[in-house]
Order: sequence, then structure tokens, then C-alpha cells
Amino acid sequence: MAKSDNSPHPLPYVGEITKYLEDDAPQEIRKAIKDAKKGEMLDPSYPYREKMDKDDYKDRMEELQVELVKMMHDIVITGKRLVVVFEGRDAAGKGSTIERVRENLNPRNAYIVALPKPTDRESRQWYFQRYTDELPADGEIALFDRSWYNRGVVERVFGFSTERQRKHFFDQLPKFEEMLVDDGTILVKLWLTVGRAEQLQRFLDREKDPLKQWKLSSIDVEGLAKWDEYTQAIRDTLKRSDTTVAPWVVIRSDDKRRARIAAIQTILNAVDYAGKSQKDIGEIDASIAGGPDMIER
Repeated sequence: MAKSDNSPHPLPYVGEITKYLEDDAPQEIRKAIKDAKKGEMLDPSYPYREKMDKDDYKDRMEELQVELVKMMHDIVITGKRLVVVFEGRDAAGKGSTIERVRENLNPRNAYIVALPKPTDRESRQWYFQRYTDELPADGEIALFDRSWYNRGVVERVFGFSTERQRKHFFDQLPKFEEMLVDDGTILVKLWLTVGRAEQLQRFLDREKDPLKQWKLSSIDVEGLAKWDEYTQAIRDTLKRSDTTVAPWVVIRSDDKRRARIAAIQTILNAVDYAGKSQKDIGEIDASIAGGPDMIER
């Protein structure tokens, strides 16, 4: 009788991040990661040299969480609709920021939308169709972990769409978002950006953590070598989709703590709700959050 093999199946991309660091990463990125001290920012252009103090972060987050709960209650009572689009570079902290937004909210009214690769049928539908199915009803909040903006960035970088398809997308996009807002939906668009060395370090940390290795994908691995292509696609997308009706807020997320605070502040500022405390929301840090010109500062 053959002996059963109870060893876990190896995850396909574990080791690929380390291999990229050792063999292909630009020398200055390798050096930044190698020479960095614990808690130090890897990108020299980031306005802070160290992460936000943990206790200060917890205090600010408690205040903001209370405001989020007040906002949620008002949305349910008044029948408002809120859509928050979270976009950004891989490993920029979209998922963890979404969780901080949602963790104290009623899951019946605040839900995450994280769509997989389109099915064959979905790929033959109107491009926006599968996203419209996920839009909120009155009294609901939809948090999009990536969105229709896949067409402008990931699909362009990896050749998953044609130039004609992308032109059609950008032609329809302003009207699509304008219709959402005109129909009463509050639309918030957040773009999280992160420095190249910090992104790579986060992938290395993910690779070493058995609880996070599942997050690694072929897009992550292949995308490491496509930094410049991503940068151009991001700049073009933000330029063509930053409108008066639906502006972007770009947040530098090299420090996840500061980024989460700025993201929640942006959401709270976008909604009028009973009991709103502007004092507790506070001023958004303009050195890490602003318009599309924040990209690759």
C-alpha cells in the first residue's frame, strides 16, 4: 500500500519574489531594502522618515471609527447610497484599508466587492455591466476592492484589452460616473500609491508569511518588472478620469497607518451625516494625500 503524502502543496509563487530581488531588481531598490532600518521609510521622497507612532494611530483610528459608525447609521436611516472605489498599485494596502473602514459597520449594509476574472459570458457583456450589478441600494455602502478601472491599468499593462476597447471605456466612463452621482449615489475614488522599494519589501514579507502567501499571484510576480509600464498607465488613467463630478484622491501609502487615516477622513468628508464632528475627523495630511499630481512625487 502506497504511503500517503500529507505534506502541504507548495504555493506556486513562493520564492519568485526573492528571486526577483536577487536577480532583477534595480540596484538602488536592492540597496534601499538591504540598508533599511526597522520602521524606516524606504522611499527617500516620502515626507516622513518613520512610521506613525502606534499609540497615536490607535487614538486617531478610534475617533474615526466612531465617525464611521455615525455615518453608517445616517446612511441607513436616510437611504443614502455610498460607493467607495479603492484602486492603486499592488501591495499598496487597499485590502487592509478596506477592512479598517468596514470592521465596525453592519455587514448587512456595508459590503466589499472584489470581483474575480470575468467569465466568458461577462467578457461578452457591456464592460460596466458586472459592476452595476454590485452597486448599492438605498441605505447601503459598497466598498470596491478594485473596480472598472482594471481596464485602464492592469488590462493595458498585461495586454488583456485592446486599444480600441480602452478608448471605448474612457469615452463612456465620465458619463457612467456622472449618471451614478446624478442618481444620488455618493462616489468616492481613492488611489493608493506606494514606492517601488516599499512595494517589493511588502511582497517579500508576504512571501515569508504562511498566512499571506496565498495573496501572491502571477500578476504580482510579473508586474514587478513592469513598474514603468504601470506608472504610465496610472498617469494616463488618472488624467482621463479625474473629473469635477468624480475626482480622485491619491494617497501615498508607504506608511499604511497614515494612509488609512487619510482614506477614512476622505470618505467621512464626502458624506453629510447627523452628528458629524469635523473636529474628530481632523484635517487630511496634504503631504501624503491630494490630487493626481501626488503620483510618483
